Parts: sequence; C-alpha cells; structure tokens
Amino acid sequence: MEGIATTSISLVREHTEKVKPPRALWVPFPFGHALGRPDDAALQHRVLRAALELLSAPAGPVLRDFPDDAEGSDQPPAPVQASTIAPATDVPRDVAMETTQMRRYHERWLETSGGRTACGLTGIPVTRFRGVVRFLEEFADGGDADMTERSADVPLPNFVRYCADDLKALYYEGHLAMKSAAGGEEIARWFWGETAAGQLLRRVRNRLDASDDPRWKAAAFGVAR
Repeated sequence: MEGIATTSISLVREHTEKVKPPRALWVPFPFGHALGRPDDAALQHRVLRAALELLSAPAGPVLRDFPDDAEGSDQPPAPVQASTIAPATDVPRDVAMETTQMRRYHERWLETSGGRTACGLTGIPVTRFRGVVRFLEEFADGGDADMTERSADVPLPNFVRYCADDLKALYYEGHLAMKSAAGGEEIARWFWGETAAGQLLRRVRNRLDASDDPRWKAAAFGVAR
C-alpha cells in the first residue's frame, strides 16, 4: 500500500496459496529451517537470491517453488518429536536441581556465543528458573498455578508455552556448551529421553491437551510433540 515491494519465504504452500502475499518463495524445508540446513552458506544464499529475484515480477501475487534441482542432501531432516522418543529408565526426578546444574553450562554457552540466547520469552532471568520449574510442576499436577511475572494480557496457556520454551532453550544451549558438535536430533533425544525437564514438559503437555479449550490444545502442540 505504501509502494514498497515485498517478498517472503513460505514453509507451508497451502497457507500461502490462501493468503496470497504479493511475492512468496516456497521452500521444501521443515519448520525452523526456512533457509535450509544450518551453516550451509551456499544453500542459504541460493534461497535468498531466489526470494529476492521475485521482486522483478511485474505483478502479483507470485508463488514460486524453490528450484527443482535442489539436491536432497541440501534439506535438513525433520525435527525429532518427543512422542517418538521413549524415556530412559533412569531419568533424574529433581527438575529444579537439574535446572540449576544446567545453568552452569548455559553460562558457558553465553560466554562462547557472545551473549546470544533464545531464552527470554517469559522475561524471567535464568537465575530464577527454579521458580519457573515449580510453576510448571504445579500446573502439571493439576493445580491453579500462576506466576506474578505473567502479564495480565498474556493468557495462561500462552505463558505456560513461554515457560516451556525458555526451559528448553536453557537445556539445548547448555548441551551445546557441553558438546558443540551435537546436532538437533541428538539434543532432542537427550532432552526428551534423559532429562527430568523433558519428562516434566511431557506432563505439562498432557494437561494442556486434555482441556476442551482449543487455546490450551494449541499450546500443548508446541510444548511437546
């Protein structure tokens, strides 16, 4: 409307066909990998060039597929879902203690990443994540759990999702500090199969999904799949 040409990258072709943005490039990659495999600069540049080339189209809406000659090896594997990972028989039970231990590795991650982190959705500092754990435990047990940090304009299921995402980010980044070469599948299998936090989030997911409220069910999908 302001005369500014825009282009976009689509991960779900069916949605883009219905929304009809001015220009969109559909890519055959899983969620979280809009530009393709991490650290593959050549592939990422190809995707960006293909998206920017749509700006030359004289009229829209335009929806094109990423070039058919993209090799299968260019595509990262689909993320491993929690539902496909069986918990180990000796998973720790004390989530709060485990989280405190993971904070040490997360501090190492911050040092090596220049302070970059995915934690922060809740606005609660990692030094107070034991409180987040207690909140999630009470919620998973069916209690009327809440936190004073939850803003009045953030629905409870959304806040639960934020807490879960922050906790996962702490663990995932901490694991990378321990093993920098670990891939996404390896980290997912470790988190959902071997950590107390992973089992807690399974329980949180179960309570959300048991609700008849579609907003709760939507949050469950993101907490543990």
